[in-house]
Amino acid sequence: MCGVIGIVSNSEVNQAIYDALTVMQHRGQDAAGVVTWGSRGLKQRRGNGLVRDVFHHRHMMRLTGNVGLGHVRYPTAGGSKSSEAQPFYVNSPYGICLAHNGNLTNHDELSELLIREDRRHLSTDSDSEVLLNVFAHELHIRANGRLTPDQVFDAVEALHRRCKGGYAVVALIVGHGIAAFRDPNGIRPLVVGERKSGEGTDYMVASESVALDVLQFTRLRDLKPGETIYIENGGRLHSREHRGDVRHTPCIFEYVYFARPDSILDDISVYKARLRMGEELAGKVVREFPDHDIDVVIPIPDTSRTSALQVAYHLGVKYREGFIKNRYIGRTFIMPGQAERAKSVRRKLNAIELEFRGKNVLLVDDSIIRGTTSKQIIKLAREAGANRVYFASAAPPVRYPNVYGIDMPAASELIANGREVEEVEKLIGADRLIYQDLHGLIRSVRHGGSHISEFDTSCFSGEYVAGDVTDEYLQQLEQRRNDSAKKRRKAKRKGFKTSENSDARKPKPAVGM
Repeated sequence: MCGVIGIVSNSEVNQAIYDALTVMQHRGQDAAGVVTWGSRGLKQRRGNGLVRDVFHHRHMMRLTGNVGLGHVRYPTAGGSKSSEAQPFYVNSPYGICLAHNGNLTNHDELSELLIREDRRHLSTDSDSEVLLNVFAHELHIRANGRLTPDQVFDAVEALHRRCKGGYAVVALIVGHGIAAFRDPNGIRPLVVGERKSGEGTDYMVASESVALDVLQFTRLRDLKPGETIYIENGGRLHSREHRGDVRHTPCIFEYVYFARPDSILDDISVYKARLRMGEELAGKVVREFPDHDIDVVIPIPDTSRTSALQVAYHLGVKYREGFIKNRYIGRTFIMPGQAERAKSVRRKLNAIELEFRGKNVLLVDDSIIRGTTSKQIIKLAREAGANRVYFASAAPPVRYPNVYGIDMPAASELIANGREVEEVEKLIGADRLIYQDLHGLIRSVRHGGSHISEFDTSCFSGEYVAGDVTDEYLQQLEQRRNDSAKKRRKAKRKGFKTSENSDARKPKPAVGM
């Protein structure tokens, strides 16, 4: 999962991109990068770490120009190396920089074709570099004198025919402008906005609308599935809808967990969606636990607060903040290594004993991934004196890997994979576990006025909307994503050897292939 920014302005964009990246830091804490272009040429700064750590005053002063891209990254393909921080760059044709949110499911096949047939060189394992080279190759074929919007649009159409998976892309074509596009399923989000001034109109594209808000851009609309927009350096915006088949199926996990609640994605308020998730979850609690003895509802901060408030309201019980969060600890399910994740929960949350002592508490979280966090939190609640600890998830059981740009664990490391709810309940140590139903989650996000009729729910259902996932691909993904494989890659970079053995459980096959 990543966050992307692209701005064409009438003034310097370095500070604007920095500010936008800081409000999208939740989308990527592994690496950050900025590229700008202006009268002094192309300037860039990339590195591992948070935005505030990668960019210092001396770097910002060098990032001159009125056109630029920004990126924050979690590694989904490739690794945690500074060489894979984005945006990437190729010098032919024109010079192109590209930043990408998503994942290509035919990365290996495309890499081979690029090297063998397109005669392109790849220096990393990142699928973003593959996307860049496919786009550059297709644009090079069509380059004929002055660059035109139709050449850009035709190059992206050709890219859509070659690339499979979920992707939202911004690309800076040096000296010409910025192109931005979504995959034909619109799985990953991308929104465009404008800002009027006495000097003209500035344009901005971003992964979430909150980035537009902080810079006082007016949100125009979300890009349609497969649509491309091209913003010339002079400030003129062109667009073309995808000429092939489209099926608008945005990722539902954006609304569950990743997106900020103050964002609007595909005309759907993330905040309102989470309110409705709480209403649906409360109904599930009443159906499964009609004679409940819940004294208090306590959220797992931060993303579950909105849902937990509604659960408490509809159950007619107290809502209390029972955990205080250390805001300087990253998201735990993405941290490498089970032991590190378990320790980080203790560093991340501290219980307020007064809210737990002698009470039957219902803890509400947005989702359960590995179960590491849930188990540790339940233990914290018991140590704080809770009488009974119930647990509710605003999302259904996560049983299958996400292949479209969210760096979820290998299937064997998902606690609900191949297990019934009662088994998960025992593993995390809850007195009762209640999951949201999938149809309840879909109903929560797809409100009455929404034009979205379906979503990518693959991590819950095992049905991959782009029709591009095979059992063989999932097996390869399992081998790459499990903790043992990540440890081997990390040790290899440090020059150590590790055992090839792994005690990971065999994952349950996905359905709906």
